[in-house]
Amino acid sequence: MSHNENTTDRIIRIVLALVLLALILTQTVTGTLAVVFGVLGVVFVATAAIGFCPLYQLFGISTCAVKR
Repeated sequence: MSHNENTTDRIIRIVLALVLLALILTQTVTGTLAVVFGVLGVVFVATAAIGFCPLYQLFGISTCAVKR
């Protein structure tokens, strides 16, 4: 499994996860939407931590610099 996310992509995912967490903790969103946001937040953190996004691979996307 190779990396397919660059540093900027990973930072954006972490920031989005923090925003989703803040919305949940402040109870701005509740119920099913809060669960969906929680799952998305976990996925964003996990993919940012390992630097690999399965959807990117599926669609042939890579934000990493090309290694020559």
